[in-house]
Amino acid sequence: MSRIHEALKKAEQDRAAAQAHRVESLQTEVAAPSEAAATAEKAVPSAIAAVPSFSSQFTLEGLLERCVPGNWSPDKKTMLFYDSDQARGTEEFRTLRSRLYQMRDKHPLKKVLVTSSLPKEGKSYVAANLAQAMVRQRGRRALLIDGDLRAARLHTALGTAASPGLSEYLGGEADEFAIMQRGTMENLFFIPAGRSTPNPAELVANGRLKLLFSRVESLFDWIIVDSPPAVPVSDAGVMANHCDGVLMVVRANATPSDIARKARAEFADRLLLGVVLNGIKGGRATYDQYYNVYGKPPDKPGIPR
Repeated sequence: MSRIHEALKKAEQDRAAAQAHRVESLQTEVAAPSEAAATAEKAVPSAIAAVPSFSSQFTLEGLLERCVPGNWSPDKKTMLFYDSDQARGTEEFRTLRSRLYQMRDKHPLKKVLVTSSLPKEGKSYVAANLAQAMVRQRGRRALLIDGDLRAARLHTALGTAASPGLSEYLGGEADEFAIMQRGTMENLFFIPAGRSTPNPAELVANGRLKLLFSRVESLFDWIIVDSPPAVPVSDAGVMANHCDGVLMVVRANATPSDIARKARAEFADRLLLGVVLNGIKGGRATYDQYYNVYGKPPDKPGIPR
């Protein structure tokens, strides 16, 4: 019996020793990750400190500091406000500006896309002069963007460099301020189209245009985007999804009505702000010789029939 008792006691001691060994091993395993976590935790602040902060850049001070005024040579025949506030056509753009402010009283409106049905209807002319009209009001800042990556024209009208511009930004080659120019007209800023690219539709749709707007729109009262024509290519419809409203430019006695309706169908009803009828000639008042604005609130869009 004594031998049996001794055997049982030894087995009990062996069992207790094995259990103690397992507990000790478990504690060692738990301690190792804790030390690693502590090491990683100590490394986090330095990693965060290494990430640049963009918040200080997207202020008025950062904008004025990084966008040094350029030496623009605008074409004064088409850039009406560079010649005189009283040049023919300036009053019509003031009227268009007033209509947009009236709409903004009822609906959020800052990012305006200017497009047309077909090329050579005057969309770039309207976009550029609308942006100029906006900054003629004291303290108002406007950003003009040449979003026509297929047939850029605005840099020529403004007499400035074409790149770096929007295509470089959309391709991830440049940041917001590297592509932004500051003109000789106070409070007017410009992003050119940039260098030509073989895949403009893919660039426009890659999501970086939305990022651009989200970062810079707080710095401006208005952002005016000149897009490609709506019927031949899809770019305008994609860009419009990131804007607050669309102005369509139609040329009198040139744009077929069915093409104008097709272009209008490219945009959601809520986005269409109105139509600019350009190029009217004949024995009418000066107001009508350039264009008439047929504007409707965003909830009642339409093209005059």
